[in-house]
Amino acid sequence: MKRRSDLPIGSPPTRSRRAFLSSGLKAVAWGGAGPQVLRTGVLAANGNPGANDRIGIGFIGIGRQASGLLAMLPGIKEARVAGFADVNLKRAEAAAARHDTVAVQDYRRLLDRREVDAVIIATPEQWRGLMCIHACQAGKDLYVEKPMSFTIREGRLIVQAVRKYRRVFQTGSQQRSQWPNHCGCLLVRSGAIGKIRRVIAHNYPSPWHGALPGEPVPEGLDWNLWLGPAEPVPYCENLYLPRAKPGWLSFRAFSGGEMTGWGAHGFDQVQCALGMDAAGPIEVWTEGPKFDPPTYREVESKDRGDKICRQPKVFMRYPGDIVMELGEAPPGGAIFIGERGRITIDRGLVKSDPPELAEEALERRPAGFVENHQRNWINCIKSREAPIADVEIGHRSTTVCHLGNIARETGRRLTWDPEREQFVGDAAANELLDRPRRKGFELPDRI
Repeated sequence: MKRRSDLPIGSPPTRSRRAFLSSGLKAVAWGGAGPQVLRTGVLAANGNPGANDRIGIGFIGIGRQASGLLAMLPGIKEARVAGFADVNLKRAEAAAARHDTVAVQDYRRLLDRREVDAVIIATPEQWRGLMCIHACQAGKDLYVEKPMSFTIREGRLIVQAVRKYRRVFQTGSQQRSQWPNHCGCLLVRSGAIGKIRRVIAHNYPSPWHGALPGEPVPEGLDWNLWLGPAEPVPYCENLYLPRAKPGWLSFRAFSGGEMTGWGAHGFDQVQCALGMDAAGPIEVWTEGPKFDPPTYREVESKDRGDKICRQPKVFMRYPGDIVMELGEAPPGGAIFIGERGRITIDRGLVKSDPPELAEEALERRPAGFVENHQRNWINCIKSREAPIADVEIGHRSTTVCHLGNIARETGRRLTWDPEREQFVGDAAANELLDRPRRKGFELPDRI
């Protein structure tokens, strides 16, 4: 298979029935009317697909998280690896050599390939929105790491793109596919401990600012493309890595911090347990000292920034006068306190008081429950049904994360309208629903 990795980054992809109409990285419309459908022969025949009959999966980003997802793919016989895109071309080429496929540096080249039916996106957060929208316009189904958006407005645009182009979108909230988590959320939602009075979630830190000293850019890494929509800053290994000293996940220009990192898991469990998959909180506020994020000018661990940025304490009110506070709770879930007891959910774990509630519920696992999150996605690509962590679910859970950061940033009590996805009577807070993007990396004018 001929590689296209030598093509200039700014040049348009090779034209196809859904080729880009512009050479810039600014979002553009795609040719053709309506979304791509899976072509004849791409799905398994008689439960035993051949090498060319499986769903072609392309990887956009092949770092730490994507490598874990890649390792699980061989266990799904209906899927095959169909290419890699990474701004670090050497990393993409190394993965491609192991899987006898193509490597490219510009993700648009991967989206242009006919043999790619679906993509797994595992990039830094500032890139998620543009890549998701482009993938939908290219007619690809998507598995997107959490948090699925960089801003609330961006998340809604991703939902609109998925719906318009009728894509199958799985958010990488894999706890939705773990039986203990599913069981715990169902217990809360079914009223096993009566009306929920209070929820305690983990006190996730918000991000801070970074001005790390520059270092030489490694050979094969397109640093300008890695930055994408963010304003240019010098390369530093401890910015390039996700969790390092401190890593991009701690910096506001590239992430929502652990509020979106781990919070996308924990708040997702709260949303599920409270039956809020299509809604969310209606009020958010803080108590405590004014938010005062530091600026890291030298390489150091994230401990200092995490400690500072856990303050002030965040509270949210859900319909039914359920108050969630960020405090001492598991990072992968929350503690639900009801009229007749409490349920604690964490990754792969549910326990209750009284204990028999969780113990008996765990034994009632249905025979058809699929715990493999990728397996669920592949099944839904074949059936065209919504997966267990559909795009609207991912968007709503990520919105809770963004609300927590906005509450700290404003320091005001805010009323949130989850239907209109706006703050009520607070124009300044509504300005924080989106972020400026560097010229050439803007979100599309039209989905």
